[in-house]
Amino acid sequence: MVISQQTIRSIIGVIGNVISCGLFLSPLPTFVKIIKKGTVEQFSPVPYLATALNCMLWIFYGLPFVHPNSLLVITINGIGLTFESVYLTIFLIYSNAQGRLKVVKVLAAEIAFVVVVVVVVLLAAHTYEKRTLIVGILCIIFGTCMYAAPLSVMKLVVQTKSVKYMPFSLSLASFLNGICWTTYAFLPFDINILIPNGLGTLLALSQLVLYACYYKATPRAEPKSDIEMHQSI
Repeated sequence: MVISQQTIRSIIGVIGNVISCGLFLSPLPTFVKIIKKGTVEQFSPVPYLATALNCMLWIFYGLPFVHPNSLLVITINGIGLTFESVYLTIFLIYSNAQGRLKVVKVLAAEIAFVVVVVVVVLLAAHTYEKRTLIVGILCIIFGTCMYAAPLSVMKLVVQTKSVKYMPFSLSLASFLNGICWTTYAFLPFDINILIPNGLGTLLALSQLVLYACYYKATPRAEPKSDIEMHQSI
């Protein structure tokens, strides 16, 4: 029996959805800590704000009137947006007045930006190709920026010669997630999904290589770090 390309694509997309869900769940320990302490302390809302914007753009990209046959892109980013909404709500509850105002301002700006993108694309672009091109470029830009976030942590690993700042499970999940969505992008070829996830795969692989290089050099008596990394499609 010959399995069609669409069936293979769907299977890979489902696997990618499962792995991506794991990535979206990875910040849970941080937010449990925030709730228990009743304060966000020095944790930054930036990764969650960035991920929320990225998810909103990918949801729009996957809609039938922008890029047909992209249901799995919509589902995983819809799930991701739900998680980010919960995380940001917790930030709003446990932040001080100044921190709460910053989150509201940035979130409002993101929503306004997405609304402008939706209106402009629907009014100015009247074909699937043009809509896919415009929204795809934006997804590439913001997706690449998200995947570049771990570079600072990788630099810290080299400087401290310690992998305590870079959890192995998260790096491995990021690598597997990148492979799934990069493969998905070839069935059929979709450069807008390929570029950010291809770069994400390379960065995650670099993290695993660094982990292998510095794992033995990491002092076992050191306390666990509160620094975290957060990624998506």
